Amino acid sequence: MAEKSSSGGGDLPASLEAAWGLRDRPAKGPKPGLSLERIVAAAVEVASADGLAAVSMGRVAQEVGASTMSLYRYVSAKDELYVLMQEAAFGPPEPLSAPESGAGWREALAAWASAQRDRLHAHLWLLRIPVGGPPATPNSLAWWEQGIQALEGSGLAEGDKTSVVLLVSNFVRSEAALMADLAAAVTARGVSPDEVTASYERTLRRLVDPVRHPGISRLLESGAMSEPDDPDYEFAFGLERLLDGVEALIRKTDGGVKSA
Repeated sequence: MAEKSSSGGGDLPASLEAAWGLRDRPAKGPKPGLSLERIVAAAVEVASADGLAAVSMGRVAQEVGASTMSLYRYVSAKDELYVLMQEAAFGPPEPLSAPESGAGWREALAAWASAQRDRLHAHLWLLRIPVGGPPATPNSLAWWEQGIQALEGSGLAEGDKTSVVLLVSNFVRSEAALMADLAAAVTARGVSPDEVTASYERTLRRLVDPVRHPGISRLLESGAMSEPDDPDYEFAFGLERLLDGVEALIRKTDGGVKSA
């Protein structure tokens, strides 16, 4: 069920009213110093320490030294708290390279994608928050705007710019989620990533049949799986291939310009 506005207007979800500072704050809080900002900061600390599943109104109330019911004067539901936590932890984007630096759309979009990845890796619990809709909070709109600005001069139609931004953003989120899951599995097993890779290679060598799996067999024989693992390689490789596709689209677009 969608959140209802608490301002009486009913035109915005409560979480967006809070994110944009449009909601009336309590005239006097139940405890001196209690505020929405402090509640959100405490929730972020809990998620960073123990994961998103540890965040509850009761746990956050303990962290700020208040009663659980007192939090509901500031946050109407945990889903709303999630939105505000995401807004606070992800933060606004850093400025893109100045146009006079000579950076083209490709370099700018790659920097934008890498910055998103860095924010996600700094707060992996963000990946556990369900996507509840298109961007509408201040920081999410700022990131969207910056992605569109990165494509200025590309010659793409406005709708295609947004589609490219969504495509790249989804790639970043998917890659970060995969890496987070793999890292969690490695931590749970108490071994190093190299040990996990070596164990997996040994397993494949026992199970793979050259007749049924010729491609995997060639991979194993090439020695590629024995090479040191670079956690950034797959991201850089995938992003470059994605941008190759965008560049091909731009070249097909009337009035399109080549990447700088």
